[in-house]
Amino acid sequence: MSLTLRNPHSVLAALETRPRDVSAIVLRSGKASGAWGDVVALAEQHAIHVRSEGRGGGLKPRGGPKDSRVGIAEAQLKERTPASLDEVLGHRPDEGYGLWIGIDRVQDPHNVGAIFRTAAFFGVRGVIVTKDQSAPLSPVVYDTACGGMEAMPFAQPTNLARALQLAKENDIWVLGSSEHAEQDVFEVPRDRDWLLILGNEEKGLRRLTAEHCDMMCRLTPRGPVTSLNVSAAASALISALSR
Repeated sequence: MSLTLRNPHSVLAALETRPRDVSAIVLRSGKASGAWGDVVALAEQHAIHVRSEGRGGGLKPRGGPKDSRVGIAEAQLKERTPASLDEVLGHRPDEGYGLWIGIDRVQDPHNVGAIFRTAAFFGVRGVIVTKDQSAPLSPVVYDTACGGMEAMPFAQPTNLARALQLAKENDIWVLGSSEHAEQDVFEVPRDRDWLLILGNEEKGLRRLTAEHCDMMCRLTPRGPVTSLNVSAAASALISALSR
């Protein structure tokens, strides 16, 4: 499937990792500057077509991050092909224990993109995204991820239970997240690999998913607000588990 991206940082990441998949850059508002100028320069190095459509009628940002450079240009490229579960769970680039992320039925594409961005920031080994009842990996996801979609090995299985079983066969422990869990995330042992599962925005983890977890953890609130958006919770959990 073809994607139209409007965040220059997402486009730069694609140009740096898979330039052959970028088919065109379209300028909507005169000469490119800033991050879009970097996009144009790199595209020209790879002999990718850059088309200018003049100064009038700049595009308004649609979804994606709030960035003044979003909307003055766009790029057309192929979506990434998901890897296999074996490839994602076997991705161990260095010594030491690692962290993987499972996204189970998260339906807001901004949340999915933000989780990918956080995962890339903290050096997560890979991401598993359920294919059914989840947000599709759309341009909004790519633009919100701000390059994180290009950095992360990811798989899209239809059967999450099978993915959790395969993780265990690869000596990766499965950690569920729930505000009702008894253990705080800082009590989770760090002497092993973990696959952290993040659940739906409203319903959390499915019962069957929770039953497959080796342990459940929570973020303990310190103030009057007792819950977080799933992408904000993911940032805090990943930070704690990456310490």
